Amino acid sequence: MAKRSPLTTKSGEVRELTEEDFKQAVPFSALPESLRNTLSRRPRGPQKAPVKERITIRLSPEVVEPFRATGDGWQTRLDAALKDWLKTHTPT
Repeated sequence: MAKRSPLTTKSGEVRELTEEDFKQAVPFSALPESLRNTLSRRPRGPQKAPVKERITIRLSPEVVEPFRATGDGWQTRLDAALKDWLKTHTPT
């Protein structure tokens, strides 16, 4: 069997597939059931929490950087801080 060419280029782009690539392809149904179960995608269920609104907001670096420095989830923590602020303040 001839050596297969990589499916991606050096820049990471998927190259155009050839007739030979399709001949060597294995159908999904040929995989063991244990793999098929992990590879199949289930549809996403209904969202449990209320939907958040996507907005664009401009904040000063002095506000954003301390939250961003805390790592993943920083936007959720910023949201929580704003909710906490609203408990004792009224936006004007």
